[in-house]
Amino acid sequence: MRILLAGASGFLGTRLTDRLVADGHQVTRLVRRSPGDPRELRWDPAAGQLDPAAVAEADAVVNLAGAGVGDKRWNDDYRRLIRTSRVDSTTTLATTIAGLPAADRPKALLNSSAVGWYGNTGDRVVEEDAPAGEGFLADVCRVWEAATRPAEDAGVRVVRLRTGLPLHRDGGLLKPQLLPFKLGIAGRLGSGRQWLPWISMADWLDATLFLLEHDEIAGPVNVAGPNPVTNAEFTRELARQLHRPAIIPIPALALKVALGGFAHEALTSTRVVPTVLTRAGYPFRHPTVPGALHTALNP
Repeated sequence: MRILLAGASGFLGTRLTDRLVADGHQVTRLVRRSPGDPRELRWDPAAGQLDPAAVAEADAVVNLAGAGVGDKRWNDDYRRLIRTSRVDSTTTLATTIAGLPAADRPKALLNSSAVGWYGNTGDRVVEEDAPAGEGFLADVCRVWEAATRPAEDAGVRVVRLRTGLPLHRDGGLLKPQLLPFKLGIAGRLGSGRQWLPWISMADWLDATLFLLEHDEIAGPVNVAGPNPVTNAEFTRELARQLHRPAIIPIPALALKVALGGFAHEALTSTRVVPTVLTRAGYPFRHPTVPGALHTALNP
């Protein structure tokens, strides 16, 4: 397949690019700078600028663009960046796709979203048909997903990837935790009772390719492991595999001081299950946290 990929330089995008190329697909990466490679194409999502001819050449578009939610302390400016970086990129892609003649449109748009859509669900299990919750990330996900509507209305298959927390030692949820754990100064976050929607990196990549190839799947898809765990359970398993103690809980107040607005999201409980993937017969490589963590920590 010919894939047009936005967000190719990010934590997930770099790994997806490598996987797609290894599987024989042609990947064109959208970049905001001057292209330095024949497989790069410049665009300006903030200005809504994208060459329609490049989109017409693609069989599918994958959009992973967006500022990292855990990369910086949240202030008003960074909140705006989190929102606009997602909505602008999605709007530019969806409207460009919709503006093409029907015969030239890509067959699919896989657009990143997040389990943040559901907000705080406590102990309640949530599937893809659950409504949007409350809070900043839920609001971002609502407008982010709505920005795909032009492509959907034009008859293109749109998949909204409500991604959980990918496990990989070089980024995401794990990387910032490894040093505190190794120093023996780590522990559960807050009460530890909040549910944590994780997914192994291998399963995130496999599931994304599965969704590219299965034309019958459209709409929101929870890209998360089938067996969510609480933060306390996750912490105990990570400590066990690192052979380190995890006896110093991090109080909610300390998180708020350290992380600002992001602390609320770090303490949110989201008990997500991947119903769409499971019903479609997707075979999880790592259905439980112990196996996913072992692979993440021993690449």
